[in-house]
Amino acid sequence: MHDQLKKPNLLVYGGLALASLALGATLSVQASRRRTVKRKTRSDLSKLTPPPHSPATVLAARRLNRAAGILATSVLTDSGIEHYRGSFKNKAMFTPLIVSALTLAISIHGTSDMRPAAHKFRDATYVLAAITGLLGSGFHIYNVGKQVGGFSWQNLFYHAPLGAPMAILLSGLVGFCSERVRESEPGTRPEIFELPAGRTMAAVVSAGLLGTTGEAGLLHFRGAFHDPFMLLPVTLPPLGAILLASAAVHGPGHDHRFTRGWMRVLAAMGFAGSGFHVYGVSRNMGGWRNWTQNILNGPPIPAPPSFAGLALAGLAALALMRDHPDA
Repeated sequence: MHDQLKKPNLLVYGGLALASLALGATLSVQASRRRTVKRKTRSDLSKLTPPPHSPATVLAARRLNRAAGILATSVLTDSGIEHYRGSFKNKAMFTPLIVSALTLAISIHGTSDMRPAAHKFRDATYVLAAITGLLGSGFHIYNVGKQVGGFSWQNLFYHAPLGAPMAILLSGLVGFCSERVRESEPGTRPEIFELPAGRTMAAVVSAGLLGTTGEAGLLHFRGAFHDPFMLLPVTLPPLGAILLASAAVHGPGHDHRFTRGWMRVLAAMGFAGSGFHVYGVSRNMGGWRNWTQNILNGPPIPAPPSFAGLALAGLAALALMRDHPDA
């Protein structure tokens, strides 16, 4: 029994160590770059230093990188807890931890990168994240479908969450789109696959908000909405999705001030949701004194920031539409 418990612990620690190495590697690259710049002469430094005001496309891309990083962080911590609870019975359960750790690292790199050019390794990692999300959704659908009773409420409530892998897909999609925005030529309309970048991202985030709402609604329905605040993740995001969809449909000449304000509300709700989940864990038997069990069985603390990541991506899209009305 002791050996069975010890093995998953070692696996989780290995996954966390990998995430730390990926983050450390990114930070070391940035530190090395700063040291290189300091060794240059003043004339060389003027060539390396970016202009004081980055182009609007680069600023929008960095905001999208940040949003992708928040989504990746949510996936890394949430899947780590959930797959640890499943004892990593299937070795493929390590995949989202590794991919989300890499996605987080390259998102940090992209957030600090002021160059107006796409990065090949970031592109490849974001594509890998999107593919991982698609495959993970397939695994979770299969997991629920093979249970006795198939897609019953009981199995939907207590087996692999169908919508969870979509968070890493959204992280990869938002990040990949950020690289397309970043590489836009000066004086041209920012585009994603020949579509206006701002309105395209608004549509993507709108769909993401609806999907994330569905996952939250299922789990809060399982909790019988015993706390009135549990209604917020199933009421506020759908309205935000409608507002973003409206912004995507309408052309230039619209301010979208109310939509920007609503996205800020959703971002605050996402971070506050983790606080509510911390409180929910404390209400279980033993509270935080029994944290090793209650974190696994209580409400998922890392899940709500997914709303914040999508809201920040929505703000980036709206800002791009404001700076480039034709986007």
